[in-house]
Parts: sequence; structure tokens; C-alpha cells
Amino acid sequence: MASTDPICRLIATIQPSILMYLADSGIWSYPGEEPIKLALADAVDDLKSVVDRAGVVLQEREVAVPPRAAYPLSFTGLHDVELRSLLPRVIDGLRRQLAEIDAITGAAGTDASAADLVADAKQSLRQHVDALEQVTAKVKAGIVGGAAAAAAS
Repeated sequence: MASTDPICRLIATIQPSILMYLADSGIWSYPGEEPIKLALADAVDDLKSVVDRAGVVLQEREVAVPPRAAYPLSFTGLHDVELRSLLPRVIDGLRRQLAEIDAITGAAGTDASAADLVADAKQSLRQHVDALEQVTAKVKAGIVGGAAAAAAS
């Protein structure tokens, strides 16, 4: 049964994402341009920070930190996929997370710690969706990789 605690829900929303899977399986081992990897790594760092802070709050409250959810089996087929082709899927996943976290906002209510964590997660998700969309636009325009790499050589 899923927890109704807003902090537990926040953790459960962030952790089992395609973005976290890419991080756990090694973003740097995937084929793709460095700006894409850097943007993904920045997003992972920020979201892991929110999850870590949420875990600390739960421990302080003597509430069990929810076990890490398993990644969908379908993610295992991504290991050799070029990151530029995964960007739309990552961005869609972040948007879904943002919608789920919006739903947690009301549940956080007067719990200042939960409300702060939810607000930080929302801000981080918005910021990284924007950053990844900008990287996607640069990739499509040939500013990252492709034509840019050919021009550099």
C-alpha cells in the first residue's frame, strides 16, 4: 500500500524514474554528447539532493524511509541507446513527476518541512525540464554534436 505521507510520496515519485535509472546505470557510459550528459547529471544531482533531504527528515521523525522502488524492466533495454534519442522520454518523465508532485502540494499542508521539499522538487523539475529542452533544441539545430563536432575537426 502506498504511503499517504507527503514526504514518502515525494521520494516514491522521484526515485523510480528513467532519469535516476540512467544515473544508476552510468550516464557517462551511454553514447551521447557531453552537454547532454552534463544536463542529465545536473538534474540527477538536484533531485537526489531532494530525496536525501527528505530521507533525513523522515529519519528525524522516526518514520521509515520507503524502500527504493524497482525500475521497470523495460529500462534495461536502454543501455546502448544514444542519449539524444532518450531526451524526449526523460523530459516527458520529468513532466509527469512534476504533475505528481503538484498533487502532493496540498497533502503537505501545514508541514513546513514537507512543503519546502515539495517546493524545491517542483522548482528543480521545472528548471531541469527547461534545461533539457534547451539542450534538445541545440541538438536539433546541430549546435551540440553532429554539425558542431564536424566543424570542430
